[in-house]
Amino acid sequence: MQTKLYVGNLVGSVTNEDLKILFSNHGEVKESKLIEGKGFGFVEMSNQSEAESAKKSLNESNFKGRTLKVDIAKPPKSRSNNRRYR
Repeated sequence: MQTKLYVGNLVGSVTNEDLKILFSNHGEVKESKLIEGKGFGFVEMSNQSEAESAKKSLNESNFKGRTLKVDIAKPPKSRSNNRRYR
């Protein structure tokens, strides 16, 4: 298991600092990155057990009126550009 978590279904007013505070209850937050205007972000915990604890505790929990979706972050899909433009 990795240490980076996907956090979805965030309300628009959530900040990086909000994410850090929320996840710090489960261990050391190495980084939080909110994707502006998209309603999701990523939080990296310092180790696997902290990431697992945060996922287990926060997935489907209520945060600022929304039910959070917390899961292990998947690696980004490669954007291979196999098309030829004429």
